[in-house]
Amino acid sequence: MNFASDNWASAHPAITQRLLEAAAGFSAPYGAGALDRKIEQRFNELFEREVAVYFVSTGTAANSLALAAVNRPGGVSFCHREAHMLEDECGAPEFFTHGARLAPVDGENGKIDPHKLKAEIERFPPNFIHAGQPMAISITQATEIGTLYQPDEIAAIAKIAQAYGLPLHMDGARFANALVALELTPAEMSWKRGVDIVSFGATKNGCWCAEALVFMNPELAKDLPFIRKRAAQLVSKSRFIASQFDAYLHDELWLELARYANAMAKRMQNGIVNAEQARLAWPAQANEVFVVVDKTLADRLQEQGAVFYQWNPPRAKPELLGQYEVLLRLVTSFATEADQVDRFLELLR
Repeated sequence: MNFASDNWASAHPAITQRLLEAAAGFSAPYGAGALDRKIEQRFNELFEREVAVYFVSTGTAANSLALAAVNRPGGVSFCHREAHMLEDECGAPEFFTHGARLAPVDGENGKIDPHKLKAEIERFPPNFIHAGQPMAISITQATEIGTLYQPDEIAAIAKIAQAYGLPLHMDGARFANALVALELTPAEMSWKRGVDIVSFGATKNGCWCAEALVFMNPELAKDLPFIRKRAAQLVSKSRFIASQFDAYLHDELWLELARYANAMAKRMQNGIVNAEQARLAWPAQANEVFVVVDKTLADRLQEQGAVFYQWNPPRAKPELLGQYEVLLRLVTSFATEADQVDRFLELLR
């Protein structure tokens, strides 16, 4: 009963098989091979326009290099107060931008409030060198608490970004889960709503180690090849990343895996609704379920084999927990089995 993270799941067999096939023979390194070029074209088709695609090994690298590509002297990027890049990337975005800062923005349900975003940007007047200068906005889809930006919410933030001349980045570590939940195409959830850069995550959804940084306007990434090399993210045998994407994107496997993970989360959520000793913290929208239980019950669940993380409650919900209660994050994946969910729910009851 492992609900700690979709990072704990194995790789999908089809992706493992494609890796084995790619291991044979020789191929040009550093992204110059035929398979690399094929996947670059596949991303063009996926996003319905010519994009610039750069493979990297981790989501942290994708997010950090996205900001590095649009860095400015004294730069400030705006993200939600509980965004992954702010709380869980060990200062990597600041490190790879050589000191650009992350400015937190508040908002309900894990999402940036557009009015508060505008107010935060206004704290940095043009030409006031002591404060620095805005350089980017980043949103997370799905968010750190499993909620989703609706298309109009993305567009509202993009409108602010455009008004201030700032690129809009989307941290898509769970891009596929959000996409199928919203029933959108990649284009509809990105550039058609004003997103300029996407960290396209695949590792959480069945790959071994495959992330891509996608620029909707290739000109915005003109320096990225050098930045990626300097950051030690130019993989020599890049065919092993390309091969994962080859299987991942073939016959919509990536969407199938995400739909299944979301369905297991829905199964979990439906069971929790009927549990007397637990309550949903908020509705699950992708593949993460957050539940409030008594601390003794949480300990007992772990003793009986359930694996999960206790989570800090969002700052916007200080009243969420009672004195002896804890917040649990339960994450499902393509490898989650229905009977594991049912067993957990039975223990919960």
